[in-house]
Amino acid sequence: MKRILTFAAFLLSLQVVNAHSATATDSALRVARGSYSPKVFRDTAVVKAFSPYSGSIFKIRLDSIQKEVPLDYNEFVQEYIDIYTRHKDEMSHVMGLSKYYFPIYEKIFNDAGIPTEIKYLSIVESKLDPNAVSRVGATGPWQFMATTAKIYGLNMNEYVDERRDPIQASYAAAAYLKDAYQEFGDWLLAIASYNCGKSNVERAIEKAGAMDFWSIRQYLPAETRSYVPAYIAMSYVMNYGKKHSIVPDNWNFSARTDTVMVDKYIGLDNVARALSVNLSDLALLNPAYKRLIINGTKTAPRRLVIPRTEQRNYTALYNVLNNVSLPVVTAAQAPVIEHTVSLENTTADATSSTAASATPGTKTGTTKAPAPDFYIIKQGDTLENIASTYGLDIREIKAWNSLTDNKAVVGKKIKLNPFAKISKG
Repeated sequence: MKRILTFAAFLLSLQVVNAHSATATDSALRVARGSYSPKVFRDTAVVKAFSPYSGSIFKIRLDSIQKEVPLDYNEFVQEYIDIYTRHKDEMSHVMGLSKYYFPIYEKIFNDAGIPTEIKYLSIVESKLDPNAVSRVGATGPWQFMATTAKIYGLNMNEYVDERRDPIQASYAAAAYLKDAYQEFGDWLLAIASYNCGKSNVERAIEKAGAMDFWSIRQYLPAETRSYVPAYIAMSYVMNYGKKHSIVPDNWNFSARTDTVMVDKYIGLDNVARALSVNLSDLALLNPAYKRLIINGTKTAPRRLVIPRTEQRNYTALYNVLNNVSLPVVTAAQAPVIEHTVSLENTTADATSSTAASATPGTKTGTTKAPAPDFYIIKQGDTLENIASTYGLDIREIKAWNSLTDNKAVVGKKIKLNPFAKISKG
């Protein structure tokens, strides 16, 4: 009888193992056939399913870097680890960028009481690209939609889009995540809500009758089901990239910067010339300025981030900021740069321009006459009328010509194209 019971127990255990294996296989097939795709990289193929086990080196490594945010390991996480480690060049690039952006995120998150390891979420969102724009209009390194951005205090107007500002956008991201954590009491749920919204997470919790991500995952939108595994995988790769022959690029720009508050309208190219730096580098440090014009005022000064430079260049910068220098040209808008942010079932090409992506001398949605490079002020002209005629802003004309007031001097030659150069002849 004892032998019969032993044999029966063996058969029962074999059935349990087979049932578990079938369940794991079905789960893996759902991954392989699923409609979601990774948010960060394009041209990625879904890899074969992976069955997790407790002794996996990936689980051991994830456990070793886990802090406040749970870094669970399973086949969904492994899929994204495989995808990211295949894209070595792109991962090397974001690792290089992280040398500049991560100290910003860490300070802001630490001050807000947010786990600093959530900084890796920005890579999943935008590849640390402050000019990234998704196909649905989410913008900046933390990919804020306009409505949510306004709720969390980010300003957007014809001159500035603070969703692109890594400092301001990080404050907003920290505030959102803190609100979500206070509601759900779980960091993975807070991260999930960052992708699909708190209401979708609330509905999934109600359907599942549970309060953890893996239990409610099947009730979340398809993109969010892969969003959290992608975050965990990114945390792994950013810490263990060297194990996969991934090393940071050498970013050709110093991460050491200074901050100056500017209380007037100043073109970034004036600043670039004073500091002897490339305009594109300066624009990268100040991505919120859509027209490359700092729109500061006495009552609302604006932040200017500059690279550390030689002392003599600070004197030149002082002269520019105080209208001591000669008139110089300024750029009407930021250069258009191609960006990609992968979303569910699609890869969207986006540019750094938003609604203000008109050519110099025109405004989006207007039918004004194209502005000439130069205009000679005639009797009866005012700067306001000239600006209106050519679809410009009076503040642009003043900035391009270093004018300190609205006086229109008859016979004076002014620039209406910021790229035009006044001949010396």
